[in-house]
Amino acid sequence: MFAAFGAPFVTGAIAMGHAIAGLFFLRFWARTRDKLFVTFAVAFWLMALNQTLLAFSGDAREEQSWIYLIRLAAFILIIVAILRKNIRPHA
Repeated sequence: MFAAFGAPFVTGAIAMGHAIAGLFFLRFWARTRDKLFVTFAVAFWLMALNQTLLAFSGDAREEQSWIYLIRLAAFILIIVAILRKNIRPHA
């Protein structure tokens, strides 16, 4: 019974959490204008999109689906943002 009703609810809650985290990072970006925060916001919104599509697709094996590529793009964005923030050009 939990699998029939609980899984979409949990997936929706995770998607909502990702979307809210994106809003928090957008608020931090508005204060600081640091590109790291806006990149994190976009990455978390991509993860929210990933969870939403996963809930509607009903695909049991996410890692074998094209939906996985959205999550991969989000993590690549996070890695690039961190590297861009920490690697400074040497003068």
